[in-house]
Amino acid sequence: MTTSDKDKSYMAQKASALIPEQAPLEAVRNRGTLRLLLSSMRPHQWVKNLFVLAPLLFGKKLGDLHAVTQALLACASFCLMSSSIYIFNDVVDASEDRAHPQKRLRPIPSGALPVWVALTGSGVLLALAITLAATIDLRFLLLSGVYGASMIGYCLALKRAIVLDTMTIAFGFVLRVVGGAVAVQVKPTHWLIVCAFLLALFLAFAKRRQELITLSNSAVQHRQVLGKYTIGYLEQVNTILIGATVVCYALYTVAPDTIARFETENLIYGTIFVIYGLLRYMALIQDPVNGGDPSKMLLKDKPLLIAIAGWIVYNLLVVYHPLFRSLWE
Repeated sequence: MTTSDKDKSYMAQKASALIPEQAPLEAVRNRGTLRLLLSSMRPHQWVKNLFVLAPLLFGKKLGDLHAVTQALLACASFCLMSSSIYIFNDVVDASEDRAHPQKRLRPIPSGALPVWVALTGSGVLLALAITLAATIDLRFLLLSGVYGASMIGYCLALKRAIVLDTMTIAFGFVLRVVGGAVAVQVKPTHWLIVCAFLLALFLAFAKRRQELITLSNSAVQHRQVLGKYTIGYLEQVNTILIGATVVCYALYTVAPDTIARFETENLIYGTIFVIYGLLRYMALIQDPVNGGDPSKMLLKDKPLLIAIAGWIVYNLLVVYHPLFRSLWE
């Protein structure tokens, strides 16, 4: 066995050692229906929908109360839509999730939440999302429909296609950014769209790598597409994507259009937070203890939260405060 194989075996053993053989299914089944439904909505995943707010910041609309309201409504619409999709996906994947050491504890795979209740809840959330989207803008409603259709396509088929599975997830993040731009009535830059796509693609491939390591021999049983990936391939792709994301973001900050729009050349220095955040995340996912869920990792890791907060504060100061726009010029 090579050193690399030994490392992979050790990581898989370490990951499996963290999960008890006897899952506390009774604790899950004893919860009330509403709590089970809320859990299936995965509110911790709503952090992904903050991408909707990016155009609010970079479109210089934070001082516009109407734009802020529209952006928050758009974010809420995506939260409802994504939760509807999560529930639907859990119903579709119930049999496969029962083979996963952690996902089998979810309300639907565990049998605690009846399928008909789950589907009813999913339908209600979808209806609310569509209704809210329609009050924002017809173009936003169309984008929401495209997002919903692509995610349903992912649940039913696309998640089994190598590379296309992760690209579909990344496409969903692009739609969030574009949807946010439509809601606040600004034109999204090509750079911002590409940056969002590359970052989301990196997170998706990183999650696939973690699933492959954590599940080891049972990976294919849980998710068919994992049988088409190798850890070596995923590590190479992640290395490429992390570099591409940093370069793309840096180029966006120094692009002539960006400098003209914000009247400053100082956005480039915020790249420091981007580099640290991505490298920190890369370091975290090397340890199976941290799992492969970007949302949970983001909410739990303080250095990562500080990096993101630092990036937001820095950009707010540079974009909205004249002193910081000209500080080094």
